[in-house]
Amino acid sequence: MNILITGGAGFIGSNLTEYFLEKGYEVVCLDNFATGHRHNIALFLEHPKYRLIEGDIRNLSDCQKAVEGIDYVLHQAALGSVPRSINDPITTNEVNVSGFLNMLTASRDAKVKRFVYAASSSTYGDSQGLPKVEEVIGKPLSPYAITKYVNELYADIFSKAYGIETIGLRYFNVFGRRQDPKGAYAAVIPKFVMQLMQYESPMINGDGLHSRDFTYIDNVIQMNELAMTTTNPEAVNTVYNTAFGDRTTLTQLVGLLKEYLALFDPKIAEVEVLHGPNRAGDIPHSLASIEKAKQLLGYAPKYAIQEGLQQAVAWYFSNLDK
Repeated sequence: MNILITGGAGFIGSNLTEYFLEKGYEVVCLDNFATGHRHNIALFLEHPKYRLIEGDIRNLSDCQKAVEGIDYVLHQAALGSVPRSINDPITTNEVNVSGFLNMLTASRDAKVKRFVYAASSSTYGDSQGLPKVEEVIGKPLSPYAITKYVNELYADIFSKAYGIETIGLRYFNVFGRRQDPKGAYAAVIPKFVMQLMQYESPMINGDGLHSRDFTYIDNVIQMNELAMTTTNPEAVNTVYNTAFGDRTTLTQLVGLLKEYLALFDPKIAEVEVLHGPNRAGDIPHSLASIEKAKQLLGYAPKYAIQEGLQQAVAWYFSNLDK
């Protein structure tokens, strides 16, 4: 089977690429390298079943070229980050909404069997209830959240109007190998890892009691595979939380990172932690119900945050310049 992975040079996309190549799939990657990196795909370039298309999902012609002969699309390409969307809502919308619509349209026209896409836990917005269940959402709290909700609306309409099968995966704070620690919009775990490795004090936004359902990359790979391959007719044309189903405060997170990093470098245990103001557009708590994914897809996440962090820390120590 032929898979197209958009954003295939990014953190999640490159991990999906590696996994599916190892399983014998033909994999096409579409990326414009705005946030992805060539070093993420360097190992794949000589693989006989891998093909790179350098293009932009904002260009319909690039999307049409990428879906030729494709059976399944795993759409990961997006501009992530709540702060980035607040600073630049126009570009975020162009990529995440117009680009998404281009990919969906091209996939429909190419008669792709199924379109699996990266949705987001940010869609829950100001919803207060915990755990988050797929059918109950609030109002979005950032431009980024709006764009990811619009993705779900478009996918739903396309499945009803045109018959293309779609599945959205609402990612909850994914982390793991190849996640970029650099840049203004780096995710919290790789950013803190890099700072601690350099004996710099990480800055926690707020009092440290905000909590997240941190989700290791291998759980996300499992969900993408299940969404792509399920033969259960009740499991398609819907959205699923993609998480572990547990929450960790930021203070607990830093404590775990210091503990695991200190196994490689004991001096890290002595690094102090700083606190700053709350971040605009952030939700205080996030915890997913994964019952729907368990029941309809057979999802069984293998990595809690502790196991995932241990794996991630070992990877960063082997691959980051200290």
